[in-house]
Amino acid sequence: MGDVLPVPHALVPGSNTDDSVDVRDVFAARLPAAIQGRQPTHPAAIERYEGLPAFGLVRHAADVIPHRVAVIYGERSWTYEELNYDIVRCAAMFQAYGIGPGDRVAVLLPNVPEFIVTANAVWRAGGVTVALSPLMAAEEIDKLVDQTGCKVIVTLDMLAHLLAPCQAKLDHTFYVSIREHLPAFKQIGYLWMRQQRLGMWSLPADHAHHWLREEIANTQREWKPVPINPHTDPAYILPTGGTTGVPKAVTLSHENMVANAWQQLLWTRRRFAEDTMLAVLPFFHSYGMSAMVMGGAAMGATLVLHHRFNVRQVISLMVQHRPTVLHAVPAMLAAMNERLDDYPADLKSVNWVISGGAPLDADIAETFASHCGGLVVEGFGLSEASPVTHVGDLYAEPCYGTIGFPLPETQCRIVDEHGGLDDLGCGVVGEMVVRGPQVMLGYWRDAERTQAAIEDGWLRTGDLASRDRSGRYTIVGRKKDLIITSGFNVYPVEVEAVLQTADGVAEAAVVGQPDELRGEVVKAIVVLKPGATWDENVLREHCKMHLSKHKQPRVYEQCQGELPKNFLGKVIRRKLRESESENLPGASS
Repeated sequence: MGDVLPVPHALVPGSNTDDSVDVRDVFAARLPAAIQGRQPTHPAAIERYEGLPAFGLVRHAADVIPHRVAVIYGERSWTYEELNYDIVRCAAMFQAYGIGPGDRVAVLLPNVPEFIVTANAVWRAGGVTVALSPLMAAEEIDKLVDQTGCKVIVTLDMLAHLLAPCQAKLDHTFYVSIREHLPAFKQIGYLWMRQQRLGMWSLPADHAHHWLREEIANTQREWKPVPINPHTDPAYILPTGGTTGVPKAVTLSHENMVANAWQQLLWTRRRFAEDTMLAVLPFFHSYGMSAMVMGGAAMGATLVLHHRFNVRQVISLMVQHRPTVLHAVPAMLAAMNERLDDYPADLKSVNWVISGGAPLDADIAETFASHCGGLVVEGFGLSEASPVTHVGDLYAEPCYGTIGFPLPETQCRIVDEHGGLDDLGCGVVGEMVVRGPQVMLGYWRDAERTQAAIEDGWLRTGDLASRDRSGRYTIVGRKKDLIITSGFNVYPVEVEAVLQTADGVAEAAVVGQPDELRGEVVKAIVVLKPGATWDENVLREHCKMHLSKHKQPRVYEQCQGELPKNFLGKVIRRKLRESESENLPGASS
């Protein structure tokens, strides 16, 4: 039957108490009708995900398509055979430094080849990769290093200053430099920029500080295989905000990650060794890791890497390398539309554009589709689900405003947001819950919050959604006060805690403000102490010192009265979102 997947036994009518419900409508643990029955186009793609460790996707590609280009970055390229060789050598080097099963290794890198090498090498050594964002503040990195017990970190040399608070806690720091990938005439400029940022021309080189590429090249050790249980062993930890202000560390198993890549492979009709992906979405974000690092390897695709989104450079790379697949967030597509409206470019190589991270406006989608000629669809996911759970049909006309269908072997229900797991049926708004092989192991060493998030295998997404008769899902809102800006999660209490430490601030509340490009932006409403003077620039600098860039408020508003609160004294953010500035007592911008 090719891509047609059997409905899990527990959901077969007559096998349990759900036998009175139309499984096809309710759970959609299958492909949409437009894709059912299609046969794989290439026999070399992986058949299943069970039993495969996270590094197994690159290993498989190296075995069956060794000479296909895996990665392009700058002027260099690596075949899958070369990439896998670097990974094995790096794993052997890590083992020589004592990294073994269960050890956590933090990775603080942009989209460079070393990210892919490092993550896979840690997995080969039996360790757990911990994702750190270059957008984080130093104190946020310090907290996550403490929380996960990292003793080793691989970082970009330009970001070394962010490790100052945690440096004494680390046994080893491995440096990576973009300089190595630059033409000779640009290397001097890179060194000057590094000196301006770090205040030094060279970085420490001693028993605790190393250059990753040199260590890989000089290692004399052979890689020693270690036992891995893909179903239960953690592979990847990534931070997500906490509604209590304490960040949660999502923990994904090897099977979680491979399963999500396999699900996306099936969604493409098992395309293998046929596609080129533009890889500009950050790998440290769950979307970038799953869709490109893992999904790209599962598809045997060529990844064209770029370390940051610059609209002119990205369009130039697309013209040069002719990608067939583009994963993006709406803000990226909007920025490219603006550029392409004035400076058209040949992007006709693009077959599929898959947008996630924030709601996709139909006008943005249609405009970009007109520029590239490809199909633009929207998907949905959350870090706790590795992250992808839904995607629009890649072989049908787009249905803007919906997130499409659940991926293969992903069950989905719309339930009462106040509790219970009974499906409410089509056309009813409720909380969306999902169950499948991509649902996380849990939050790192946090059983209480894990139990609150997962019930009987069902992950509560916190998103309010509805399902239509065709099986497509539409997100209509969120249960909690989560702000999603350009695909990044921001929890108000984290930002409020920082604002309330600023001089002159009595209290603050943070809400999301709708934004055409980013989905939402962070808005801060601040009450000053008596006698304090309003200075927005001071607040901006304070937040810049203590918060990741995406968490920093873009809009500030002064409220000279009191913030709306309930009888317990808790701020009612809903009223802040509903109110216009002039309706707030004494408000001014």
